[in-house]
Amino acid sequence: MQLIESLSRKLSVLQEAQRGLQEDISANGALGEDVAARLQALCTPGEFDKYRLFVGDLDKVVNLLLSLSGRLARVENALNSLGPHTSAEDKVALREKKRQLAAQLEDAKELKEHVGRREKAVGAMVARYLRDEHLQDYQHFVKMKSALITEQRELEEKIKLGQEQLRCLQESLGQAPRSVPG
Repeated sequence: MQLIESLSRKLSVLQEAQRGLQEDISANGALGEDVAARLQALCTPGEFDKYRLFVGDLDKVVNLLLSLSGRLARVENALNSLGPHTSAEDKVALREKKRQLAAQLEDAKELKEHVGRREKAVGAMVARYLRDEHLQDYQHFVKMKSALITEQRELEEKIKLGQEQLRCLQESLGQAPRSVPG
C-alpha cells in the first residue's frame, strides 16, 4: 500500500511539473509570436518566410529526434529482454527494426546539423533587424523551444511509465486499478 501511495504522489508531482512546463511553453510561444511580429514588420517577405520555415523545421527536427530515439530505445529493450524461446523470425525482425531506426536516427541527426547551420544564417538576418533586448528575446525563444520540447517529452514518458508501474502494482496486489492520475 505504501508503494502505491508513493507512486501516486510521484505521479501527482510529475503532473504538476507538467502543468508548470505547459505554462513555460505557452510563455515561450508568446515570446516567439512577438519576435515574429517584429520581424514581419521589419524584414522582407522572403526573409520572414525563411525565419518561419526555420522555426517550424526546428520544432519538427527536435520532435523527430526524440521520437526516433524513444523508438530505438524500446526496440533495444525488447531485444535485450528476449527469452531463450523467442523465435528466430522475431529476433531477425527486431534486429532489422533496430537497424532501420538507427539509420533513420543518423539521418535525423544530419537534418539537425543542417537546421543548426540555418539557425546561424537566420540569426545573422535577425540581428540585422532586431537590437539588444529584442535580439535576446529571439535567441532565448530559439534556445528554449528545443529545450522545452525535450523536457515535455521526458515528462510525458515519466508519467506514462509511472502510470504503467502503478497499474501493474495494483493488478499484482489484486486491487482494481483506481483511476490513475493523468
